[in-house]
Amino acid sequence: MESGNLKIGMAAEVVAVVDDKLIVKHVGGDGVLSTPSMIGLMERAGIQAVQAHLPAGHTTVGFEVNIRHVAPTPKGKKVTARAELTAIDGRKLTFKVETHDEDKKVGEGTHRRAVIRPKKAE
Repeated sequence: MESGNLKIGMAAEVVAVVDDKLIVKHVGGDGVLSTPSMIGLMERAGIQAVQAHLPAGHTTVGFEVNIRHVAPTPKGKKVTARAELTAIDGRKLTFKVETHDEDKKVGEGTHRRAVIRPKKAE
């Protein structure tokens, strides 16, 4: 299956403010950005980087994350997750992903997605 008009270097960013939906509270204070929330933002950035360039009727699904959460981000701070397409292997895509808050890098790693054509609901 062809991967559409995808090219190495395609990238996108997702920006969010750390709010009650994105935090864990068990670490004290008002809470900090949770690792699953950070990964979700990274995945969304990967989707946005390539979705408009896929063949009609296709999308991507995540199948691998290799992420390090390296620093806390308190509730109320803005975070930016960025994904850059670094490899295309048939329908498998690899992204370099990073998340930064207003002051520092908070996460980094790789994320892999597969190009699929979902079955239509019957």
